[in-house]
Amino acid sequence: MELEVMKKLIKRYEPGHVGFAKRCETAERYYRNRTDIFLQQKKEDGEGNPMRNADNRIPHNFHGLIVNQKASYAFTAPPLFNIGGREANQRVMDALGDGYKKGCMELCVNAANCGIAWVHYWRGDNGFEWSVVDSKEVIPVMSRKLKRKLLGVFRAYADTDEASGDTYMVYEYWTEAECQAFRRRIGDTVDEGLLYYDMFMDPATGDMTSQYRHDMGEVPFIPFRNNNIDTDDLVNIKPLIDVYDKVFSGFVNDLDDIQELIFILVGYGGQQLNGFLQDLKKYKTIKLDADDNSDARTLSIEIPVEARNAVLEATRKAIFEQGQGFDPQPENFGNQSGVALKFMYAMLEMKTGLMQTEFETGFAKLVRAICRFHGLRCDKIVQVWTRTSIKNDTELAQICQQSVGIVSRKTILASHPLVEDVEEELKQLAAEEKEDQEKAEQYGEAFGNARKGDEGGGGGVGDDEE
Repeated sequence: MELEVMKKLIKRYEPGHVGFAKRCETAERYYRNRTDIFLQQKKEDGEGNPMRNADNRIPHNFHGLIVNQKASYAFTAPPLFNIGGREANQRVMDALGDGYKKGCMELCVNAANCGIAWVHYWRGDNGFEWSVVDSKEVIPVMSRKLKRKLLGVFRAYADTDEASGDTYMVYEYWTEAECQAFRRRIGDTVDEGLLYYDMFMDPATGDMTSQYRHDMGEVPFIPFRNNNIDTDDLVNIKPLIDVYDKVFSGFVNDLDDIQELIFILVGYGGQQLNGFLQDLKKYKTIKLDADDNSDARTLSIEIPVEARNAVLEATRKAIFEQGQGFDPQPENFGNQSGVALKFMYAMLEMKTGLMQTEFETGFAKLVRAICRFHGLRCDKIVQVWTRTSIKNDTELAQICQQSVGIVSRKTILASHPLVEDVEEELKQLAAEEKEDQEKAEQYGEAFGNARKGDEGGGGGVGDDEE
C-alpha cells in the first residue's frame, strides 16, 4: 500500500479510536479496583489547609466481581465444537491448544471491559496459531454495506527501538491477503513521521521487509462482541460504584475524625493552647478566668448511621441489578431448591446469553479458519455451551434416582452431580456388572455342587440304617 494512502487511513480512523481506548482504560482500571476515589483531590480551605484530617479512600471492586462472575459462569467449562467427525473434532481442539480455556476467559474479560474483544490468528512454526489481542490496539475498517464486512484491521501499538532508544507507534495494516507495516516516532505527526517499517523476514531472500503475505483467505482478525450494542459492563454501574465508594469512605473518615475532641474554651486563663493541653494532661484541670461566662466544653460529631446504611444498602442492590450479577451475601444462600438457585442466576444468565449469541459467531469463524487451514470439511458447526453455577446436589441426585426406567442410563449419568466423565462411568458400571455376574455364577456353581454332594451322601446313610 502506498504511504500517502496509509496516512489518509490513519488520520481518518485513529482519532475516533482515542475515545474508545480511554473508555477501555477506565474499565480496566475499575476491574483492577483502582476506582475514581483515588483521583479525587483533597478538599482544602482558602489558606490551603485540609478541611478534614482523615482522608481514607476505600475502593470496592464491584465491577471486577461482576465481570468474573460472568467469565466463570460461561467459561469454566469452555464451549465444545462438533463439525461432523471425531477425528476432525480432535484436530480442531488440538489447534485451539492447551490455552483455549484461558483464552476464553481473557476474551470474556476484554469484551466486558471494552465492549469487544479480538482474536488474531496466523501461520506459525507449529502450524495454526491464535491469540487474544488487546482491544485497545485494534482499529477495524468496516464496509458500509447493510451486512457489514471486515475489510481491514489496524493493529496500533507503541514499541521501543533498541538501537536508538526512541519510542515509536507501530501500525500493522492487515487485509485478506497481506500485512503492511509502518511506524512513526512518538511526537511526530502522521504526515511528517510515518515511514515503512521493515519488521518481517522474506523467507525467499532472508531480507527484512515491511510487507508480509499471510494467505489465510480473509482478514485474520475475529471480533467477539460483548452484546448486541457493543457496550461494556461498566457503563451502567460506574456512577453507583462511585457513590458507594464516596459514602463508605466518608463514613470511615467521620469515624476517624470523631476520635479527636474539639474543645470550646470561654475565658481561658492561659496564654497558649499548648499549655492548656499540657495542664489538662498533667493536672486533670483547666485554668479559667474568674468570670461568670467562663466555660469549657467539648464538641463531638454525630454521624447519621441509619441514613448512610440505607444509602449503602440501596446502592449495593442497584449495582447488582444494573450490572446483572448476583450479590454473594450469605443471607442469599442456604438450603435452597434448584429453582430458587436458578432464579438467583436469572440476571446473570440474561447478560451471558446476549454475550453467547455474539461469541458463537466469533467461535464459528475461528473454527472455520482452523478447518480451512487444515483442509477439513466444515459444513455445520454445533457448539455446546455449559454453565457453571451453584446447584442443589441432593435435589439433583433425587431426580436422577426417580428417573431410573424413564430415561436412559447415559442421560441420568450426565445429570448426576457425582459424575464428571459419563463415558468412563459407563465403562466402570459395565466392569462392575460383569464382575457381579461372574461372582453370581461362581456362587451358583458352588451351591449346585454342594447340593449334589448332600444328596449322594444322604442316600448312603439311609442304606446303612436299613
